[in-house]
Amino acid sequence: MAASSQLTLPRHSLYPERPDRPSNWERRTTGALVGLGKGLAAPLRRTRVHRFVGKVNARREELEGMGEPVLRGFVEDLRRQLIRGGFRDETVAAAFAAVREVARRRTGLFHYDVQVKGGYALLQGMIAELETGEGKTLTATLAAATAALARIPVHVVTVNDYLAQRDKTLMALIYQGLGLRVAVVVGGMDHAERREAYRADIVYCTNKEAAFDYLRDRIALGFRNSNLRGKLARLHEMAEPATQPVMRGLHFAIVDEADSVLIDEARTPLIISGKSDPESERRRAEEVLRMVAPFDLGREFVIRRDKRQIELTETGEAALSEAGEALGGPWRGSLYREEMARNALAALHLFHRDEHYLVRDDKIAIIDEYTGRVMPDRAWGEGLHQMIESKEGCTVTGQSVPLARMTYQRFFRRYRRLAGMTGTAREARRELWSVYRLPVASIETNRPMARVYAPTRIFESMDEKWRHIVARSKALSEAQVPVLIGTRSVAASEEASRYLEEAGIAHRVLSAAQNAHEAEIIAEAGQPGRVTVATNMAGRGVDIRLGPGVAERGGLHIIMSERHDSARIDRQLFGRCGRQGEPGHIEIALSLEDPLIAESGMRLSGSPLAPWLGKQLFDNAQRTMERRYARMRRELLAWDERLGTTLAFTGRSE
Repeated sequence: MAASSQLTLPRHSLYPERPDRPSNWERRTTGALVGLGKGLAAPLRRTRVHRFVGKVNARREELEGMGEPVLRGFVEDLRRQLIRGGFRDETVAAAFAAVREVARRRTGLFHYDVQVKGGYALLQGMIAELETGEGKTLTATLAAATAALARIPVHVVTVNDYLAQRDKTLMALIYQGLGLRVAVVVGGMDHAERREAYRADIVYCTNKEAAFDYLRDRIALGFRNSNLRGKLARLHEMAEPATQPVMRGLHFAIVDEADSVLIDEARTPLIISGKSDPESERRRAEEVLRMVAPFDLGREFVIRRDKRQIELTETGEAALSEAGEALGGPWRGSLYREEMARNALAALHLFHRDEHYLVRDDKIAIIDEYTGRVMPDRAWGEGLHQMIESKEGCTVTGQSVPLARMTYQRFFRRYRRLAGMTGTAREARRELWSVYRLPVASIETNRPMARVYAPTRIFESMDEKWRHIVARSKALSEAQVPVLIGTRSVAASEEASRYLEEAGIAHRVLSAAQNAHEAEIIAEAGQPGRVTVATNMAGRGVDIRLGPGVAERGGLHIIMSERHDSARIDRQLFGRCGRQGEPGHIEIALSLEDPLIAESGMRLSGSPLAPWLGKQLFDNAQRTMERRYARMRRELLAWDERLGTTLAFTGRSE
């Protein structure tokens, strides 16, 4: 009897998550109708939100007069109400008021009404679109703390380890003041550290760490993937601690920079892999690169820039066949040698050093084109990574052999509750709803915007563009105005730096190649006369504070030197100035030789109509790229859903 009295019954579900239902015509039709209904109900939601803010403000005076012991008792009572009654508006309003009061006492920060609206949208399972600089980090504490008080584990997901660690550190005092545990999960942590971190009420982590921890949990669960088997395994102590899952399931995720995580990152499948033999990969890469080295563009192959693919011509296929017969073995198979040849040609002609990747310490480090940051743990698949390693003379590594795979779309749809926040969601409104069933709530700014936009300047050549940017930077710097020059790639940043050096202009460069001094460079970027060149690393989660006298001179001056593939990324760069009602100035200088024009398939340089059409050309090119990547994401999700259905039928995990 003594032994049985110590037995603790297992929880209702050991690893809670939402069942993933593949898309079909019925779900798409139903989703479209629900989305239409939500759009029609928007005025009613605004009225409800306005009333909710009033309820939060009505509690302010009462809570400010409470002593610490009384406030702690108030929070404990709220915890019981939230657990028993759920997220009723009256209870949530009291919880928001308590979080706001604790934040005021512990950190000196106070949630504005617009942040209260944002927090309410998050708790309702929406994307809160708050302008850059409106305090999304503080806004998230309202929804995260309220859910955690209701005993719902919360993951606050952001785009990189730096922001996860920073946000956890900044907000920890608020959560601790409410009696909640907060932790952070970053790269380099071992299994035991991760498992302990995920036991906290609120966990700050990156999308990559959360998704791969989930995939590793799926592998660790193995045959215990069902809830019943998992409970039996735990009761009989069948699982060693090292093989037990690190997460407690997928309860509630608040995704910071939601458009980046849920849209831009969704083009990349998540794969946990083993490794093939490096020596075999090296020989194969060298053989195929030698095979295609004599190939000429237009004769043996063509580049389909709209799909970023290589296509072999009949001449190319014939040349491959001849070379394959000479080599023998697997090279005699047409499908094998043609696939390898396309990868080798892509490595030579589509992927460029300092634009798509860096070479560091004898390794290829991929650059994320949306964040401008290095992704050291990521590799291209299907042998492409090994081709690029061989091309650059690096040590060739083994190719990844998939053990588990999934897309970000399917991963985040498995959270029982999902919400997000960003400064740039409206352009992706339809995709966010169709894929994740996340409506977008646009929240007004706390203070009127004071950002000034100059007319776009378009030049025929890159040289003309850079000379104009240098001249403007010199004039502004001499007038003690800080300048931020936005670029699209490491290579473009280095080109800008070269022009600035030739003109004798002191400057700093922030890109994937110089990320070690990121915090220092950002801290100085708003000082009088400072010139900073930055890729879109400086586009998200970066707060550039203005130095003395800068606001009186018009604030931070941004010069965008290239349009990105997505208008959302451009708006993120613009959001570095004019924050919280501060002044800011934006000008755009483009060239008809910019990569966006070439990648969209346009051939306009030298055309007499090009300068006259001007901005319209770039708008069309950007929309072309946005549609292309949206199609790629749809195709990837459809592939992942088919694969998931197939693996489920065979009894295997993802």
